[in-house]
Amino acid sequence: MSAPVAWRVRAMQADDLDAVTFNEQAAYPFPWSRGIFEDCLQFGYPSWVAESENGDIAGHAVMTLAVGEGHILNVCAHPHFQGMGLGRCLLNTLVDHAEGEAAQRMFLEVRASNHAAIQLYRSAGFEEVGVRRGYYPDDDGREDAVVLCRELKTPVAY
Repeated sequence: MSAPVAWRVRAMQADDLDAVTFNEQAAYPFPWSRGIFEDCLQFGYPSWVAESENGDIAGHAVMTLAVGEGHILNVCAHPHFQGMGLGRCLLNTLVDHAEGEAAQRMFLEVRASNHAAIQLYRSAGFEEVGVRRGYYPDDDGREDAVVLCRELKTPVAY
């Protein structure tokens, strides 16, 4: 068994977008475009990259925060780094950030067929709250999204 990878998570920057777009295209059949990531940075969406021990950008995550709620928009691990705890590391970063901003809950959508991601989210305390029919493009037309939610720790007011 190999030793766990120590991921270095930092804020996404414009200089990261070539690697982020490359990873997105490698991981998903219907990836976000570079322009979508540029827009997320321009609008100030909390966005991170995770670097491997050798400095390669192995994954990324993007979310929004508004009115006490976080919405996870994108969590991606390059296929070479999947199964190494990277998704959990990025998810923990998102949750920690949302809690630090006093969000009370987080939402996300995930492809109904993405069983590994659903398992990750459920193991992190997310629960199914609905289904969005035909939400994602698919080779055969459209695929449903499972909507998940997690209540967050409420900060103590003094």
